[in-house]
Amino acid sequence: MVRNGILIVLSILCVLNPAWAQNPPAAGVGPARGAQAPATDAPAKLETGPPVVDPKTYSIGVGDILNIRVWRENDFSGPYPVRPDGKITMPLVGDIQAAGLTPDRLGEQLKQALGEYINSPDVTVSLQQVNSKKFFITGEVARPGEYVLLQPTRIFDALSNASGFRDFANKKKIVIVRGAERIRFNYLDVLKGKNLEQNIFLENGDTIIVP
Repeated sequence: MVRNGILIVLSILCVLNPAWAQNPPAAGVGPARGAQAPATDAPAKLETGPPVVDPKTYSIGVGDILNIRVWRENDFSGPYPVRPDGKITMPLVGDIQAAGLTPDRLGEQLKQALGEYINSPDVTVSLQQVNSKKFFITGEVARPGEYVLLQPTRIFDALSNASGFRDFANKKKIVIVRGAERIRFNYLDVLKGKNLEQNIFLENGDTIIVP
């Protein structure tokens, strides 16, 4: 009796939806009610935070955006871009030199300047965005492009950030372009611990070319 009832139901569904009769759903397949669609293979969008720099050693440059916080003083707190003349402008304080200073040193100077208007100001300076120090990697690497130079970085380490080499990359004849200078770099030698003196620190504006 139960089997006959099932057959009757199936017959009715086939009449109402002929496509279902050609491709009936397998048992246990398909999302449950309220279930979300499966994830796709599209790469996830990574959230990026402020750059991590050493506030005692990083040298602020033109174009950098600083995040300055004065405790309990919202009128003085916020983002401050470093202008082409190397200065920032703060209410009451006016123009103050930022380029060439470390975040800690600038914080001390701001604390001193604000002390004329605020009792014992508590000032914190951090980097919101680095625009003044960059290097470039081009050629036969997986991720060519522009990279931010947040801290002292050697050539070998910079190439590691490019997610590896392409199949036909010539790792022995890498060139670093620094102005009019051309610096040769043999990745395989350094990988083997040989000729380590060639693994120099990168400078702002350097371009690494992997043929």
